[in-house]
Amino acid sequence: MLGQVEAVFAALGGIARPIGWVTLVVFLAAVALDTRNRETARPVFVVAWVCFGAFWFALIYPFFVTDQSVIRGVGAVVAAPLSVAVARVIYSGQDRLFTLSRAIPLMGLFYVPFLASQTLKERLVLLVTHHTRWTMNLIGYDPPLVTKLPEAASAAPSWFDPARLDRTISGKELAFENTFVFFTDAGGTITYTIILACTGIGSMAVIGGLVLAVRAPPRRKLRALGLALPIIYVLNIFRNVFIGISFGHQYAHFFPDATVTLFALETPLRVSYIWADRIMAQSASVIAMIAIFWLVVHEVPEVRARGGSPLPAL
Repeated sequence: MLGQVEAVFAALGGIARPIGWVTLVVFLAAVALDTRNRETARPVFVVAWVCFGAFWFALIYPFFVTDQSVIRGVGAVVAAPLSVAVARVIYSGQDRLFTLSRAIPLMGLFYVPFLASQTLKERLVLLVTHHTRWTMNLIGYDPPLVTKLPEAASAAPSWFDPARLDRTISGKELAFENTFVFFTDAGGTITYTIILACTGIGSMAVIGGLVLAVRAPPRRKLRALGLALPIIYVLNIFRNVFIGISFGHQYAHFFPDATVTLFALETPLRVSYIWADRIMAQSASVIAMIAIFWLVVHEVPEVRARGGSPLPAL
């Protein structure tokens, strides 16, 4: 029985991306209709939010199992029913969540170009990789950065067997992605690859969508974005450095037996990654986003004003 349930959730995870694209299209259609007639747009927004709930529901399994992220998994569990709740509010005839409804597709439009364009993706990933490496070097760490594992042979310790580098890099999907290589005392390697998810573009899209969706003077919007987006970028570089060094040097090897069991890890070397990224860095990211949100509110208070803003006044 449990195996069948897991299979269903796994299958849903496989269609999360198509559901996401459908959701974005429906939201954009609703926004277009809202510019002409709100009541015509209302049922379309309802459908969009239900689709959004389905999108988050489909991501529960990938976040919990594939990504091994409790924080993202819990976020998906919470977001799915909340999306349906928003749909019910809009369906009831209330207008207070229409700005949030406009913000969702704007977040998507902010993010999609980097997902769809190989050129944009490559430039952003390489820029973040460069700044991550520069920061590592600044604090005294200089792991080799490669696109193929054998390229790290020249930086390997004298006792290391170069033949062990004759393999592909796990988790690396695109040729331009660069990987930091760390050599273990046991004669193995630990690799940390910078991918699109490591660039902070998702967090930037959230803030960008919220700010652009509200009705406020463009000057204040630009000031808010000019404040928030660079902060997100810099904090994300620190995040990459923290994860890379903690994982590569096994600095976060906490409660190894319990962590291996709880997360069903194939190797104890992953313990440091789980703690550095999935637990500490992601928790810090949530706190940072809350702080950045309040900085944005200071510049664009309409973001939290009653009567149609993304978030109700607290």
